[in-house]
Amino acid sequence: MKTSSRLLLALGTATTTAFQPLLRLRPYTQTAPFTTTTTSTSLSSASDDDKEYDYDLLVIGGGSGGVRASRIASGYGAKVALLESRLTHGIKPEYSAIGGTCVNVGCVPKKLMVFASRYPGEIKEMEGYGWKGATEGTFDWKVFLENKNQEITRLNNVYQNFVLKNAGVEVIEATGSLASPNSVSVHTTATGETSLVTAKNILIAVGGWPFKPDIPGIEHAITSNEIFYLEEQPKRIVVVGGGFIALEFASIMDGLGSDVTLMYRGDLFLRGFDGDMRNHLKEEMENNSGIDVKFNTDPKEISKKDDGTLIVVDQDGNELECDAILYATGRKGKIDGLGLDKAGVTTEGTFIPVDDYSRTNVPSVYAVGDITDRIALTPVALMEGHRLSDTLFGGKDRPVDHEYVASTVFTTPEIGTVGYSEEDAAAKFGDIDVYKNRFRAMKHSFPKSETYSLFKLIVDSKTQRVVGCHVATDGAGEMVQGVAIAIKMGATKEDFDNTIGIHPTSAEELVTMRTPSYYYRGGVKTDTLE
Repeated sequence: MKTSSRLLLALGTATTTAFQPLLRLRPYTQTAPFTTTTTSTSLSSASDDDKEYDYDLLVIGGGSGGVRASRIASGYGAKVALLESRLTHGIKPEYSAIGGTCVNVGCVPKKLMVFASRYPGEIKEMEGYGWKGATEGTFDWKVFLENKNQEITRLNNVYQNFVLKNAGVEVIEATGSLASPNSVSVHTTATGETSLVTAKNILIAVGGWPFKPDIPGIEHAITSNEIFYLEEQPKRIVVVGGGFIALEFASIMDGLGSDVTLMYRGDLFLRGFDGDMRNHLKEEMENNSGIDVKFNTDPKEISKKDDGTLIVVDQDGNELECDAILYATGRKGKIDGLGLDKAGVTTEGTFIPVDDYSRTNVPSVYAVGDITDRIALTPVALMEGHRLSDTLFGGKDRPVDHEYVASTVFTTPEIGTVGYSEEDAAAKFGDIDVYKNRFRAMKHSFPKSETYSLFKLIVDSKTQRVVGCHVATDGAGEMVQGVAIAIKMGATKEDFDNTIGIHPTSAEELVTMRTPSYYYRGGVKTDTLE
Protein backbone atom coordinates (compact mmCIF):
# COMPACT_ATOMS: atom_id res chain seq x y z
CA MET A 1 0.00 0.00 0.00
CA LYS A 2 1.41 3.40 -0.96
CA THR A 3 2.04 5.97 1.74
CA SER A 4 -0.66 8.28 0.39
CA SER A 5 -3.20 5.46 0.61
CA ARG A 6 -2.24 4.80 4.22
CA LEU A 7 -2.71 8.49 4.91
CA LEU A 8 -6.23 8.45 3.45
CA LEU A 9 -7.19 5.55 5.68
CA ALA A 10 -5.74 7.32 8.71
CA LEU A 11 -7.76 10.43 7.99
CA GLY A 12 -10.95 8.45 7.52
CA THR A 13 -12.87 11.42 6.15
CA ALA A 14 -14.36 12.47 2.86
CA THR A 15 -12.41 15.72 2.99
CA THR A 16 -9.43 13.92 1.50
CA THR A 17 -11.28 12.67 -1.56
CA ALA A 18 -10.90 15.04 -4.47
CA PHE A 19 -13.66 15.51 -7.03
CA GLN A 20 -12.86 15.23 -10.72
CA PRO A 21 -11.50 18.57 -11.95
CA LEU A 22 -13.80 20.81 -13.94
CA LEU A 23 -11.00 21.97 -16.21
CA ARG A 24 -7.64 20.73 -17.37
CA LEU A 25 -5.48 23.50 -18.78
CA ARG A 26 -3.22 21.03 -20.59
CA PRO A 27 -1.88 17.57 -19.85
CA TYR A 28 1.02 17.41 -17.42
CA THR A 29 3.46 14.64 -18.16
CA GLN A 30 5.93 13.17 -15.70
CA THR A 31 8.98 14.92 -17.06
CA ALA A 32 11.41 17.37 -15.60
CA PRO A 33 9.84 20.73 -14.70
CA PHE A 34 10.27 23.59 -17.13
CA THR A 35 13.88 24.75 -17.34
CA THR A 36 14.32 28.40 -18.17
CA THR A 37 17.01 29.46 -20.59
CA THR A 38 16.83 33.08 -19.49
CA THR A 39 18.68 32.56 -16.25
CA SER A 40 21.55 30.42 -15.08
CA THR A 41 19.27 28.75 -12.54
CA SER A 42 17.29 25.71 -13.60
CA LEU A 43 13.96 24.83 -12.05
CA SER A 44 14.58 21.17 -12.68
CA SER A 45 14.34 19.26 -9.41
CA ALA A 46 17.55 17.89 -7.97
CA SER A 47 15.63 14.67 -7.38
CA ASP A 48 15.68 11.72 -9.76
CA ASP A 49 12.96 12.49 -12.33
CA ASP A 50 12.18 8.77 -12.73
CA LYS A 51 11.56 8.27 -9.04
CA GLU A 52 7.94 7.65 -8.04
CA TYR A 53 6.41 10.11 -5.57
CA ASP A 54 3.04 10.24 -3.87
CA TYR A 55 2.43 13.72 -5.30
CA ASP A 56 3.79 15.99 -7.99
CA LEU A 57 3.15 18.94 -5.67
CA LEU A 58 2.50 18.99 -1.94
CA VAL A 59 1.46 22.36 -0.55
CA ILE A 60 1.79 23.24 3.13
CA GLY A 61 -0.66 26.05 3.84
CA GLY A 62 -4.11 26.78 2.43
CA GLY A 63 -3.89 30.55 2.09
CA SER A 64 -4.09 32.62 -1.07
CA GLY A 65 -0.77 31.57 -2.58
CA GLY A 66 -1.07 27.91 -1.68
CA VAL A 67 -4.64 27.59 -2.95
CA ARG A 68 -3.83 29.30 -6.24
CA ALA A 69 -0.71 27.23 -6.86
CA SER A 70 -2.62 24.03 -6.06
CA ARG A 71 -5.52 24.78 -8.35
CA ILE A 72 -3.39 25.82 -11.30
CA ALA A 73 -1.01 22.87 -10.92
CA SER A 74 -3.92 20.44 -10.77
CA GLY A 75 -5.39 22.07 -13.84
CA TYR A 76 -2.23 21.16 -15.72
CA GLY A 77 -2.69 17.52 -14.71
CA ALA A 78 -0.35 17.38 -11.72
CA LYS A 79 -1.27 15.27 -8.71
CA VAL A 80 -1.62 17.80 -5.89
CA ALA A 81 -2.36 17.70 -2.17
CA LEU A 82 -2.80 20.68 0.11
CA LEU A 83 -2.39 20.62 3.89
CA GLU A 84 -4.26 23.08 6.10
CA SER A 85 -4.61 22.68 9.86
CA ARG A 86 -8.25 23.79 9.95
CA LEU A 87 -10.96 23.76 7.32
CA THR A 88 -13.31 26.05 9.26
CA HIS A 89 -12.36 29.27 11.03
CA GLY A 90 -12.43 29.84 14.76
CA ILE A 91 -10.62 31.25 17.74
CA LYS A 92 -7.14 30.44 19.02
CA PRO A 93 -4.71 28.89 18.60
CA GLU A 94 -5.03 28.87 14.80
CA TYR A 95 -7.55 31.67 14.14
CA SER A 96 -6.97 31.13 10.46
CA ALA A 97 -8.25 28.22 8.33
CA ILE A 98 -8.65 27.27 4.69
CA GLY A 99 -8.44 30.49 2.71
CA GLY A 100 -5.62 31.80 4.88
CA THR A 101 -5.22 35.07 6.74
CA CYS A 102 -7.06 37.08 4.09
CA VAL A 103 -10.30 35.14 4.27
CA ASN A 104 -10.36 34.44 7.99
CA VAL A 105 -8.60 37.21 9.92
CA GLY A 106 -7.48 39.65 7.26
CA CYS A 107 -8.72 41.34 4.12
CA VAL A 108 -12.27 39.98 4.04
CA PRO A 109 -13.50 40.50 7.62
CA LYS A 110 -11.52 43.74 7.80
CA LYS A 111 -13.26 45.10 4.70
CA LEU A 112 -16.63 44.15 6.18
CA MET A 113 -15.66 46.17 9.26
CA VAL A 114 -14.63 49.06 7.00
CA PHE A 115 -18.06 49.07 5.38
CA ALA A 116 -19.76 49.06 8.78
CA SER A 117 -17.58 51.87 10.10
CA ARG A 118 -18.38 54.30 7.29
CA TYR A 119 -22.15 54.53 7.71
CA PRO A 120 -21.98 57.15 10.50
CA GLY A 121 -19.97 59.46 8.26
CA GLU A 122 -22.56 59.14 5.52
CA ILE A 123 -25.35 59.92 7.95
CA LYS A 124 -23.59 63.02 9.27
CA GLU A 125 -23.73 64.59 5.79
CA MET A 126 -27.37 63.72 5.12
CA GLU A 127 -28.76 66.94 6.61
CA GLY A 128 -26.77 68.95 4.11
CA TYR A 129 -28.65 67.12 1.38
CA GLY A 130 -32.01 67.84 2.93
CA TRP A 131 -32.60 64.72 5.00
CA LYS A 132 -33.93 65.61 8.43
CA GLY A 133 -33.80 63.60 11.63
CA ALA A 134 -31.26 61.01 10.55
CA THR A 135 -29.15 59.63 13.41
CA GLU A 136 -26.29 57.16 13.60
CA GLY A 137 -28.20 54.73 15.76
CA THR A 138 -26.38 52.14 17.87
CA PHE A 139 -23.85 49.67 16.51
CA ASP A 140 -24.48 46.08 17.60
CA TRP A 141 -21.07 44.39 17.76
CA LYS A 142 -22.53 40.95 18.44
CA VAL A 143 -24.86 41.05 15.43
CA PHE A 144 -22.02 42.13 13.20
CA LEU A 145 -19.76 39.31 14.43
CA GLU A 146 -22.50 36.72 13.97
CA ASN A 147 -23.03 37.83 10.38
CA LYS A 148 -19.29 38.02 9.80
CA ASN A 149 -18.80 34.48 11.08
CA GLN A 150 -21.51 33.18 8.79
CA GLU A 151 -19.84 34.80 5.81
CA ILE A 152 -16.39 33.45 6.65
CA THR A 153 -17.83 29.96 7.15
CA ARG A 154 -19.42 30.22 3.71
CA LEU A 155 -16.08 31.20 2.19
CA ASN A 156 -14.28 28.33 3.97
CA ASN A 157 -16.70 25.97 2.28
CA VAL A 158 -16.23 27.63 -1.11
CA TYR A 159 -12.46 27.29 -0.91
CA GLN A 160 -12.53 23.68 0.22
CA ASN A 161 -15.33 22.22 -1.87
CA PHE A 162 -15.44 24.37 -4.98
CA VAL A 163 -12.11 26.10 -5.55
CA LEU A 164 -9.90 23.15 -4.55
CA LYS A 165 -11.82 19.86 -4.69
CA ASN A 166 -13.54 20.68 -7.96
CA ALA A 167 -10.09 21.40 -9.40
CA GLY A 168 -8.90 17.94 -8.38
CA VAL A 169 -6.80 19.00 -5.39
CA GLU A 170 -6.69 16.61 -2.43
CA VAL A 171 -7.47 18.71 0.65
CA ILE A 172 -6.12 17.32 3.94
CA GLU A 173 -6.90 18.82 7.35
CA ALA A 174 -3.43 18.54 8.79
CA THR A 175 -0.14 20.33 9.39
CA GLY A 176 3.07 19.41 7.68
CA SER A 177 6.77 19.50 8.51
CA LEU A 178 9.60 18.71 6.15
CA ALA A 179 11.39 15.42 6.80
CA SER A 180 13.69 15.72 3.76
CA PRO A 181 13.81 17.67 0.48
CA ASN A 182 11.11 15.39 -0.93
CA SER A 183 9.14 14.14 2.07
CA VAL A 184 6.75 15.67 4.57
CA SER A 185 5.49 14.44 7.94
CA VAL A 186 1.74 14.98 7.89
CA HIS A 187 0.12 15.51 11.31
CA THR A 188 -3.60 14.87 11.03
CA THR A 189 -5.68 17.41 12.96
CA ALA A 190 -8.60 15.13 13.79
CA THR A 191 -6.67 12.06 14.98
CA GLY A 192 -3.22 13.39 15.87
CA GLU A 193 -1.68 10.62 13.79
CA THR A 194 1.42 11.22 11.68
CA SER A 195 2.18 9.79 8.25
CA LEU A 196 5.04 10.35 5.84
CA VAL A 197 4.31 11.35 2.24
CA THR A 198 6.65 12.11 -0.63
CA ALA A 199 6.44 14.80 -3.29
CA LYS A 200 8.51 15.77 -6.26
CA ASN A 201 7.92 19.43 -5.39
CA ILE A 202 7.03 20.93 -2.02
CA LEU A 203 5.52 24.40 -1.66
CA ILE A 204 5.55 26.26 1.65
CA ALA A 205 2.74 28.80 1.84
CA VAL A 206 2.04 29.12 5.55
CA GLY A 207 1.92 32.92 5.68
CA GLY A 208 2.73 35.21 8.59
CA TRP A 209 1.75 35.92 12.17
CA PRO A 210 1.36 39.20 14.10
CA PHE A 211 4.44 40.32 16.00
CA LYS A 212 4.23 41.60 19.58
CA PRO A 213 7.24 43.11 21.36
CA ASP A 214 8.53 41.66 24.60
CA ILE A 215 7.39 44.24 27.16
CA PRO A 216 5.84 43.76 30.61
CA GLY A 217 2.14 42.97 30.29
CA ILE A 218 2.19 42.21 26.57
CA GLU A 219 -0.02 39.18 27.29
CA HIS A 220 -2.89 41.64 27.77
CA ALA A 221 -2.57 42.96 24.21
CA ILE A 222 -4.50 41.66 21.21
CA THR A 223 -3.64 41.65 17.51
CA SER A 224 -5.44 41.59 14.18
CA ASN A 225 -6.28 37.95 14.97
CA GLU A 226 -8.21 38.46 18.19
CA ILE A 227 -10.02 41.66 17.16
CA PHE A 228 -12.37 39.61 14.98
CA TYR A 229 -13.46 37.41 17.90
CA LEU A 230 -13.85 39.85 20.80
CA GLU A 231 -17.11 39.21 22.63
CA GLU A 232 -17.60 42.90 23.38
CA GLN A 233 -16.67 46.03 21.48
CA PRO A 234 -14.01 47.93 23.47
CA LYS A 235 -15.27 51.39 24.33
CA ARG A 236 -11.69 52.65 24.59
CA ILE A 237 -8.95 51.12 22.48
CA VAL A 238 -5.28 51.89 21.97
CA VAL A 239 -3.85 50.89 18.59
CA VAL A 240 -0.06 50.61 18.46
CA GLY A 241 1.74 50.82 15.13
CA GLY A 242 2.25 52.99 12.08
CA GLY A 243 1.63 50.63 9.18
CA PHE A 244 -1.51 50.20 7.12
CA ILE A 245 -2.99 47.55 9.44
CA ALA A 246 -2.72 49.83 12.47
CA LEU A 247 -4.22 52.78 10.62
CA GLU A 248 -7.05 50.75 9.18
CA PHE A 249 -8.11 49.40 12.56
CA ALA A 250 -7.82 52.86 14.11
CA SER A 251 -10.20 54.19 11.43
CA ILE A 252 -12.52 51.21 11.77
CA MET A 253 -12.89 51.39 15.55
CA ASP A 254 -13.30 55.17 15.41
CA GLY A 255 -16.09 54.78 12.85
CA LEU A 256 -17.79 52.14 14.99
CA GLY A 257 -17.90 54.53 17.95
CA SER A 258 -14.95 53.51 20.11
CA ASP A 259 -12.60 56.09 21.61
CA VAL A 260 -9.36 55.45 19.74
CA THR A 261 -5.79 56.42 20.58
CA LEU A 262 -3.15 55.66 17.94
CA MET A 263 0.41 55.37 19.24
CA TYR A 264 3.34 55.31 16.85
CA ARG A 265 7.00 55.50 17.81
CA GLY A 266 7.99 57.46 14.68
CA ASP A 267 7.41 60.99 13.42
CA LEU A 268 4.89 60.02 10.74
CA PHE A 269 3.06 56.81 9.91
CA LEU A 270 2.92 54.78 6.66
CA ARG A 271 6.66 54.64 6.13
CA GLY A 272 7.42 53.70 2.53
CA PHE A 273 4.30 55.36 1.12
CA ASP A 274 4.35 58.64 -0.78
CA GLY A 275 5.13 61.53 1.57
CA ASP A 276 2.19 63.67 0.45
CA MET A 277 -0.22 60.81 1.05
CA ARG A 278 1.18 60.25 4.53
CA ASN A 279 0.80 63.91 5.48
CA HIS A 280 -2.62 64.17 3.89
CA LEU A 281 -3.94 61.22 5.90
CA LYS A 282 -2.45 62.71 9.05
CA GLU A 283 -4.34 65.95 8.44
CA GLU A 284 -7.59 64.16 7.66
CA MET A 285 -7.32 62.02 10.78
CA GLU A 286 -6.60 65.02 12.96
CA ASN A 287 -9.37 67.17 11.42
CA ASN A 288 -12.11 64.72 10.55
CA SER A 289 -11.94 61.82 12.99
CA GLY A 290 -12.02 61.25 16.71
CA ILE A 291 -8.67 59.44 16.68
CA ASP A 292 -6.11 60.80 19.13
CA VAL A 293 -2.89 60.45 17.15
CA LYS A 294 0.25 60.29 19.28
CA PHE A 295 3.53 60.27 17.36
CA ASN A 296 6.90 59.52 18.97
CA THR A 297 5.04 57.43 21.51
CA ASP A 298 5.90 53.84 22.37
CA PRO A 299 4.27 51.75 25.13
CA LYS A 300 6.74 50.30 27.59
CA GLU A 301 4.39 48.53 29.97
CA ILE A 302 0.81 47.26 30.15
CA SER A 303 -0.97 46.39 33.38
CA LYS A 304 -4.48 45.18 34.17
CA LYS A 305 -6.69 46.38 37.00
CA ASP A 306 -9.11 44.18 38.91
CA ASP A 307 -12.06 45.53 36.92
CA GLY A 308 -10.38 44.55 33.62
CA THR A 309 -9.25 48.05 32.70
CA LEU A 310 -5.84 48.18 31.06
CA ILE A 311 -3.19 50.78 31.89
CA VAL A 312 -0.74 51.63 29.10
CA VAL A 313 2.46 53.37 30.16
CA ASP A 314 4.58 55.02 27.44
CA GLN A 315 8.32 55.70 27.33
CA ASP A 316 7.88 58.99 29.21
CA GLY A 317 5.82 57.48 32.01
CA ASN A 318 2.48 58.81 30.76
CA GLU A 319 -0.44 56.54 31.61
CA LEU A 320 -3.57 55.88 29.60
CA GLU A 321 -6.56 53.74 30.54
CA CYS A 322 -8.30 51.62 27.92
CA ASP A 323 -10.39 48.50 27.47
CA ALA A 324 -8.19 46.94 24.80
CA ILE A 325 -4.78 47.50 23.26
CA LEU A 326 -4.21 46.23 19.73
CA TYR A 327 -0.66 45.75 18.47
CA ALA A 328 -0.08 46.07 14.72
CA THR A 329 3.68 46.42 14.72
CA GLY A 330 4.58 44.08 11.91
CA ARG A 331 4.33 40.39 11.11
CA LYS A 332 6.76 37.50 11.22
CA GLY A 333 6.92 34.32 9.16
CA LYS A 334 5.24 31.20 10.55
CA ILE A 335 8.28 28.95 10.27
CA ASP A 336 7.91 27.23 13.64
CA GLY A 337 7.41 23.50 13.28
CA LEU A 338 8.09 23.37 9.55
CA GLY A 339 11.24 21.27 9.93
CA LEU A 340 13.11 23.42 7.44
CA ASP A 341 16.47 22.39 8.86
CA LYS A 342 15.76 18.72 8.08
CA ALA A 343 15.47 19.59 4.40
CA GLY A 344 18.34 22.07 4.48
CA VAL A 345 16.16 25.09 3.66
CA THR A 346 17.84 28.40 4.44
CA THR A 347 16.01 31.06 6.45
CA GLU A 348 16.55 34.76 7.14
CA GLY A 349 15.09 35.51 10.53
CA THR A 350 11.58 34.07 10.41
CA PHE A 351 11.31 34.25 6.63
CA ILE A 352 12.35 32.02 3.73
CA PRO A 353 14.43 33.68 0.97
CA VAL A 354 13.59 32.62 -2.58
CA ASP A 355 14.65 33.49 -6.12
CA ASP A 356 12.52 35.03 -8.88
CA TYR A 357 10.87 31.66 -9.44
CA SER A 358 9.96 31.30 -5.73
CA ARG A 359 12.52 28.53 -5.27
CA THR A 360 14.46 28.17 -2.03
CA ASN A 361 18.08 27.08 -1.84
CA VAL A 362 16.77 23.48 -2.02
CA PRO A 363 15.76 22.76 -5.65
CA SER A 364 12.62 20.77 -4.77
CA VAL A 365 11.28 23.22 -2.16
CA TYR A 366 9.48 26.46 -3.01
CA ALA A 367 7.80 29.21 -1.00
CA VAL A 368 5.27 31.92 -1.85
CA GLY A 369 3.34 34.59 0.01
CA ASP A 370 4.06 36.33 3.29
CA ILE A 371 6.53 33.67 4.42
CA THR A 372 8.99 34.98 1.80
CA ASP A 373 8.94 38.60 3.04
CA ARG A 374 8.54 40.12 -0.41
CA ILE A 375 5.28 42.06 -0.71
CA ALA A 376 2.76 40.92 1.91
CA LEU A 377 -0.44 41.34 -0.09
CA THR A 378 -3.01 38.73 -1.06
CA PRO A 379 -2.96 39.45 -4.82
CA VAL A 380 0.84 39.22 -4.78
CA ALA A 381 0.69 35.76 -3.18
CA LEU A 382 -1.86 34.77 -5.83
CA MET A 383 0.51 35.92 -8.57
CA GLU A 384 3.47 34.11 -7.05
CA GLY A 385 1.56 30.84 -6.67
CA HIS A 386 0.08 31.04 -10.15
CA ARG A 387 3.39 31.75 -11.84
CA LEU A 388 5.12 28.98 -9.95
CA SER A 389 2.63 26.39 -11.20
CA ASP A 390 2.76 27.81 -14.73
CA THR A 391 6.54 27.35 -14.67
CA LEU A 392 6.67 23.93 -13.00
CA PHE A 393 3.73 22.30 -14.76
CA GLY A 394 2.63 24.52 -17.63
CA GLY A 395 5.82 24.67 -19.67
CA LYS A 396 6.06 28.45 -19.25
CA ASP A 397 8.85 30.76 -18.10
CA ARG A 398 7.09 32.95 -15.54
CA PRO A 399 9.24 34.60 -12.89
CA VAL A 400 7.47 36.75 -10.33
CA ASP A 401 6.83 40.41 -11.13
CA HIS A 402 6.71 42.81 -8.18
CA GLU A 403 6.89 46.11 -10.07
CA TYR A 404 3.83 48.37 -10.29
CA VAL A 405 1.78 46.47 -7.71
CA ALA A 406 -1.33 48.43 -6.76
CA SER A 407 -2.52 48.57 -3.16
CA THR A 408 -4.98 50.39 -0.94
CA VAL A 409 -4.99 51.57 2.65
CA PHE A 410 -8.61 51.24 3.80
CA THR A 411 -8.62 54.20 6.12
CA THR A 412 -11.08 57.08 5.86
CA PRO A 413 -10.28 58.51 3.40
CA GLU A 414 -8.80 55.62 1.47
CA ILE A 415 -5.37 55.77 -0.10
CA GLY A 416 -4.92 54.02 -3.44
CA THR A 417 -1.44 53.74 -4.88
CA VAL A 418 0.45 52.11 -7.74
CA GLY A 419 4.04 52.54 -8.80
CA TYR A 420 6.75 54.71 -7.32
CA SER A 421 6.36 57.32 -4.62
CA GLU A 422 7.74 60.78 -5.31
CA GLU A 423 10.75 60.05 -3.13
CA ASP A 424 11.53 56.69 -4.74
CA ALA A 425 10.91 57.96 -8.27
CA ALA A 426 13.29 60.88 -7.78
CA ALA A 427 15.96 58.48 -6.53
CA LYS A 428 15.45 55.97 -9.35
CA PHE A 429 14.78 58.16 -12.38
CA GLY A 430 16.45 61.42 -11.35
CA ASP A 431 14.28 63.57 -13.61
CA ILE A 432 10.55 63.46 -12.85
CA ASP A 433 7.53 65.74 -13.21
CA VAL A 434 5.04 65.80 -10.37
CA TYR A 435 1.37 66.61 -10.91
CA LYS A 436 -0.95 66.95 -7.95
CA ASN A 437 -4.14 68.63 -6.80
CA ARG A 438 -5.91 68.88 -3.45
CA PHE A 439 -9.62 69.70 -3.47
CA ARG A 440 -12.98 69.08 -1.83
CA ALA A 441 -14.92 66.41 -3.70
CA MET A 442 -18.41 67.38 -4.80
CA LYS A 443 -19.98 64.90 -2.40
CA HIS A 444 -18.39 66.63 0.59
CA SER A 445 -18.39 70.18 -0.75
CA PHE A 446 -22.17 70.35 -1.04
CA PRO A 447 -22.86 69.59 2.66
CA LYS A 448 -19.90 71.85 3.51
CA SER A 449 -17.76 69.11 5.04
CA GLU A 450 -14.09 69.97 5.43
CA THR A 451 -12.97 66.71 3.89
CA TYR A 452 -10.36 66.89 1.14
CA SER A 453 -9.05 64.65 -1.62
CA LEU A 454 -5.51 64.51 -2.96
CA PHE A 455 -4.56 63.26 -6.44
CA LYS A 456 -1.00 62.83 -7.64
CA LEU A 457 0.83 61.57 -10.73
CA ILE A 458 4.57 60.95 -11.03
CA VAL A 459 6.02 61.08 -14.55
CA ASP A 460 9.47 60.04 -15.77
CA SER A 461 10.58 63.20 -17.60
CA LYS A 462 12.75 61.40 -20.16
CA THR A 463 10.15 58.89 -21.37
CA GLN A 464 6.99 60.67 -20.17
CA ARG A 465 5.84 57.35 -18.75
CA VAL A 466 3.56 57.62 -15.72
CA VAL A 467 5.50 55.74 -13.06
CA GLY A 468 3.37 56.55 -10.03
CA CYS A 469 -0.23 57.31 -9.15
CA HIS A 470 -1.37 58.13 -5.63
CA VAL A 471 -4.93 58.99 -4.65
CA ALA A 472 -6.51 59.82 -1.30
CA THR A 473 -10.28 60.00 -1.62
CA ASP A 474 -13.50 58.02 -1.28
CA GLY A 475 -13.22 54.74 -3.18
CA ALA A 476 -9.56 55.22 -4.00
CA GLY A 477 -8.99 51.48 -4.20
CA GLU A 478 -11.69 50.94 -6.82
CA MET A 479 -10.33 53.89 -8.77
CA VAL A 480 -6.65 52.98 -8.75
CA GLN A 481 -7.25 49.36 -9.77
CA GLY A 482 -8.26 50.59 -13.22
CA VAL A 483 -5.41 53.09 -13.43
CA ALA A 484 -2.96 50.34 -12.47
CA ILE A 485 -3.68 48.52 -15.73
CA ALA A 486 -2.64 51.55 -17.76
CA ILE A 487 0.47 52.17 -15.68
CA LYS A 488 1.50 48.51 -15.84
CA MET A 489 1.15 48.67 -19.62
CA GLY A 490 3.47 51.68 -19.76
CA ALA A 491 0.99 54.51 -20.37
CA THR A 492 2.50 57.96 -20.86
CA LYS A 493 1.27 61.30 -19.61
CA GLU A 494 0.09 61.99 -23.15
CA ASP A 495 -2.03 58.83 -23.00
CA PHE A 496 -3.63 60.15 -19.83
CA ASP A 497 -4.15 63.57 -21.43
CA ASN A 498 -5.76 62.00 -24.51
CA THR A 499 -8.26 60.13 -22.35
CA ILE A 500 -11.61 61.86 -21.99
CA GLY A 501 -12.71 62.17 -18.38
CA ILE A 502 -16.01 61.10 -16.85
CA HIS A 503 -17.84 64.16 -15.52
CA PRO A 504 -18.63 64.94 -12.80
CA THR A 505 -16.29 62.60 -10.92
CA SER A 506 -13.23 63.01 -8.77
CA ALA A 507 -11.45 60.45 -10.93
CA GLU A 508 -11.45 62.77 -13.94
CA GLU A 509 -8.71 64.70 -12.14
CA LEU A 510 -6.31 61.97 -13.29
CA VAL A 511 -6.79 62.97 -16.94
CA THR A 512 -7.16 66.74 -16.52
CA MET A 513 -3.99 67.72 -14.64
CA ARG A 514 -1.98 69.47 -17.36
CA THR A 515 0.75 71.46 -15.62
CA PRO A 516 3.35 69.96 -13.28
CA SER A 517 3.27 71.27 -9.73
CA TYR A 518 7.07 70.95 -9.59
CA TYR A 519 9.95 68.97 -10.97
CA TYR A 520 13.05 66.98 -10.05
CA ARG A 521 16.19 67.26 -12.11
CA GLY A 522 19.11 65.06 -11.22
CA GLY A 523 17.18 64.03 -8.11
CA VAL A 524 16.91 67.65 -6.90
CA LYS A 525 13.50 69.29 -6.47
CA THR A 526 12.83 72.53 -8.36
CA ASP A 527 9.66 74.59 -8.72
CA THR A 528 10.42 75.83 -12.23
CA LEU A 529 12.50 74.89 -15.25
CA GLU A 530 14.75 77.45 -16.91
